[in-house]
Amino acid sequence: MKASLEILEAQLNNFDTVLRTAALRELLALAEQGALEIAPPALVANMHCHTFFSYNAYGYSPTALAWLAKKHGYAYMGIVDFDVLDGVTEFLDACDLVGVRGSAGMETRVFIPEFAAREINSPGEPGIFYHMGIGFTSTDFPSKSVQPVESVDQKEACTILASLRARAEARNRDVAARVNAYLDPVVIDYARDVLPLTPAGNATERHMVVAYLEAARRLVPDPAAFWAEKLHIPRAEVEAILDNGPQIQNLVRSRLMKRGGVGYVQPTPEMFPSIEEVNRVILAGGALPCATWLDGTSVGEQAIEELLDLLIGKSIVALNIIPDRNWNIADPQVKRLKLQKLYAIVDLARQLDLPLNVGTEMNAPGNRLVDDFAAPELEPVREAFMDGAAFIYGHTVLQRALGLGYQSAWGKAYFPTRKARNEFYTRVGKSIFPGKKALDVLHRLTPPVTPATILGLF
Repeated sequence: MKASLEILEAQLNNFDTVLRTAALRELLALAEQGALEIAPPALVANMHCHTFFSYNAYGYSPTALAWLAKKHGYAYMGIVDFDVLDGVTEFLDACDLVGVRGSAGMETRVFIPEFAAREINSPGEPGIFYHMGIGFTSTDFPSKSVQPVESVDQKEACTILASLRARAEARNRDVAARVNAYLDPVVIDYARDVLPLTPAGNATERHMVVAYLEAARRLVPDPAAFWAEKLHIPRAEVEAILDNGPQIQNLVRSRLMKRGGVGYVQPTPEMFPSIEEVNRVILAGGALPCATWLDGTSVGEQAIEELLDLLIGKSIVALNIIPDRNWNIADPQVKRLKLQKLYAIVDLARQLDLPLNVGTEMNAPGNRLVDDFAAPELEPVREAFMDGAAFIYGHTVLQRALGLGYQSAWGKAYFPTRKARNEFYTRVGKSIFPGKKALDVLHRLTPPVTPATILGLF
């Protein structure tokens, strides 16, 4: 039985969507028969998980992440992929099957001219900002169920979304050309060696690193000596980690592709879209522009009130935090500083009526599957984290079922202030159980639909 379970769980990450879905249904059938253990639901959430449609360190597909949440009893789960919406429909459909409150989003980098001279949350890159859209409801873009947002041109939004993928690929190919020149004869062909590592052609630097490591194994007689020379480290250090995929991958990437490496190019404003462009995509999808916060130590984040005030004026309505890197720190002095800044940003978000989107990313080896919500350090912020997860699910479920999400004219008419809207969609997220049955109940509503009607159903 253990072997068959392992095979089914491995199939959840197959590049074939049909196989993924079939494996999920088989696992659910086994769970219903009592043949495998499912953890009871717990009030924990991971609303920021990358899937293999951008890069997941564990190879998880959207379907696999929904199963992970079901198996371990996570109450809320959310995916976020770089530059694409490829996994949105698959993930939300899988969450319906397993009965998990799900949300789906997209992350990209933008240029903010008002902070052009200040580093924000992209280390060493002034003006460059990691930015998100959360609460998308469909991979199809724009979704037919989404009412056009005033002042947003749907055709233009489609063009911008396509450009995000194209820009990312152009940056990757430029990096590969530089690294190829340095590593020759260990060279890769982007189409032949990198794109097959992805299910839908959206490759990242991490995929390129895997391709280079495989090319070295194939093309040079002594890979350890090769990497020792190219990375300028003793051979013994390479030999110690050469068979440890995560460690050698991180080393190659940091030495060759990050700042100071031969493949790195200091970003220019022209390399990235503006935040206004990306927000047009997000609004066209009926989703929520979401700022992101690193740790409060950069020059830009030390001016966090100025930054968030600027971004609220540019339509952001939520804030993303990766908690683990702000408290789970060995150095007690650094931990004390970052924990203080974590508490401060959570309090500021409350004052500014910005619900929180929290998670672990899962796009680097060692990232947790879910934050340690039992940690004493998170006790003061746990409620805010869970309220944020409920808020995003509340928006998602009403947008999917009725087109009455946070950005809808309906939502704005009943709740003109962001604070009132936040409170309503948070209540919805806590009240409406996950799965197709809840969607069916909502579908049967007849006009006029009121907030009280929706809450009364559940």
